[in-house]
Amino acid sequence: MTGQRKLSIGSRLDRYVGAHFFGSYCAALGLMVGMIVILDLAGKVERYFEPWKDGTQVPFNTVLRYVMLNIPYQFLQIAPFVTLAAGLFTVNRLLRKNEVVAMLSAGVSVHRLLLSVYIGGVAMALGMFALREGVRFGIAEERDALRDMLGEQRHERVIGNLVVRDVSGSIVVLDRFYPGSPGAPEPRVEGLHVRQRQGDTYSSIRASGATWVGSDLMLEDGWRQVVSDEESEVEQVHRLVGVDVTPSIALTYNRAQSEPLELAFSEVEELVRREPDNPAWQTLWHYHLTFALANLVLLLVGLPLMFDFERGGGSERMALGGLLCVFYFCIDFVLRGYGLSGGLSPILASWLPVLFFGSLGAALVDSVRT
Repeated sequence: MTGQRKLSIGSRLDRYVGAHFFGSYCAALGLMVGMIVILDLAGKVERYFEPWKDGTQVPFNTVLRYVMLNIPYQFLQIAPFVTLAAGLFTVNRLLRKNEVVAMLSAGVSVHRLLLSVYIGGVAMALGMFALREGVRFGIAEERDALRDMLGEQRHERVIGNLVVRDVSGSIVVLDRFYPGSPGAPEPRVEGLHVRQRQGDTYSSIRASGATWVGSDLMLEDGWRQVVSDEESEVEQVHRLVGVDVTPSIALTYNRAQSEPLELAFSEVEELVRREPDNPAWQTLWHYHLTFALANLVLLLVGLPLMFDFERGGGSERMALGGLLCVFYFCIDFVLRGYGLSGGLSPILASWLPVLFFGSLGAALVDSVRT
């Protein structure tokens, strides 16, 4: 080939390949998410519909609504898989129709041919990040309330022994936190214990209950005990002052303890602000960036393999691309676990898989015969 044809971005070729990628993405999305939904429901559907102790039975539309609200979270778990599958299907389709040979003969390089697919990977990474933030403000609390209702068979959700930390270092323990839900009372607390430190002075606040009035936490039967080097005194208090605890923050800490990977990036930033030395929150902060980047990294690794004709037919090359994807997530899972436990630097735990496979992908892209 004596030269390569230059095409502007958004050309007919980009629209053609992009349309194939979009169609393949929709097919892969429907297949993978559908399988996850079915597998998730298979082991739970009997419990969802069995009568409660008081004779109550959950309506079908309530279960259906929970399933629909849970789909974005299930998608976020497998989004990079979907993007890679769509890219592999797109390239395989172009190869089967011998369209790649025609485009190469016309002076279009493989790199230029795949440009719209790589742009699609970047768009999916940004969309994944935006979706994670969107579900926090749109459906997170309702989804969590429905999951608790169906799983625990109760109308009012309650979270026990919840620990919340303030920026100042204060520790708040909520014995029983009722976050509230449609048809249930406003958020409230039964049993509260606060430990504060101000210089050499320690204070302990205990209350039998608390409710929020605006942003203020009003205490029921609240008592503060102040302990210093010289004396100890006890006084009654009616409002928690100097400690930032809201129902939203309490729910964030609950998600961080039960399902940390479901946290939104803004929630993780709030946790980092409150506990900057906590390696788990630092790891999650980086993880939310690197997991979205996997949409592009896996395309860089998987697509060049489709043009390695010495490795068998299209099915074998697609299987190899899928195997590399599984290998990526295994490494990412192991390193992330070390980062969350503090056994590895949060930066290394989160970025090492992306840097390694990104470098491998760049080398594979460069080695493709164009």
